[in-house]
Amino acid sequence: GDSVTQTEGQMLLTERDSLIVNCSYETSQYPSLFWYVQYPGEGPQLLLKAMKANDKGINKGFEATYNRETTSFHLQKASVHESDSAVYYCALSDTVTGTTGGTEHKL
Repeated sequence: GDSVTQTEGQMLLTERDSLIVNCSYETSQYPSLFWYVQYPGEGPQLLLKAMKANDKGINKGFEATYNRETTSFHLQKASVHESDSAVYYCALSDTVTGTTGGTEHKL
């Protein structure tokens, strides 16, 4: 079946560090890809999306590029801030309602 994999667990960063959260996927289809962010005390909310290969999602200084050749959708930010402390979830179109895991990023 379709799946996404995030290799990082909790990440501890300091102000102005760069951030890369790896996300790889397996699917026989051509899915849409998503990053969700869940801030403390809140529900998950959409951060970025890419609907097709080579699309780049950009929001709040975060970006991720849909790379079909490497089946990846890595989340990047050049300089993090304390307000970025959250749990980040990668998802594909078929797993949006069943996402588990996630990467916690604390400052």
